Amino acid sequence: MIVDRLRRIFSALGSLPVLLSAAGMSCLVLALVFITSGVFFPSSTLPDPASALTVIPGLTSTPYVPTATPTQAPTQSSEEAGPLPGVLGIGATVQISGTEGSGLNIREQPGLNTGIRFVALDSEVFTVGDGPREADGFVWWYLLTPLDEDRSGWAAADFLSVVVPEN
Repeated sequence: MIVDRLRRIFSALGSLPVLLSAAGMSCLVLALVFITSGVFFPSSTLPDPASALTVIPGLTSTPYVPTATPTQAPTQSSEEAGPLPGVLGIGATVQISGTEGSGLNIREQPGLNTGIRFVALDSEVFTVGDGPREADGFVWWYLLTPLDEDRSGWAAADFLSVVVPEN
C-alpha cells in the first residue's frame, strides 16, 4: 500500500534521477545565496588581500660619496687643545676614503711629484701630525701610524675623513 502510493507520487512528478537532480540544484542555489550574503563567511573575518602579501625590497648598491671635511686653521690654542671633533687638524684621527679600492699614495713631501713611501688602503686609520700645506692644487696633511713609524707621510685632504670618537 505504501509502495503503491510512492509509485503514484513518483510517476506524477517524474523519475527518481530527475527528482534527485532538482533537489541537488536547489541545495546548490541555497548554498550560493548563503555564501554571497555573508551568513557562513562574514566579511569581517575574511583577510584583507593586501595584507596577505609582503613585499621585501631587494638589496641596492649605495655608493660612498665622500664629503669635504672642514679644516681647522692652525693656531697656538687649537694645537694645544687638539682639533674640534669632526674637524681636520693636528691631532685628529682620520681614515682613508674615496679611493674606490685603489688606495692612496702616502708621499715623502707634500705634492704630486714627490716620492711615494707606501699606499694606504680605504678605511685605514691615521693620526694627523702636521699640516696643512698646499701643493699642486691639494691641501696636504702629515699622517702618522702610532704602531709603525715607517708608515707615515703626506696625504691629500680630499681622501681623508675625520673619525669622530664615540663618547
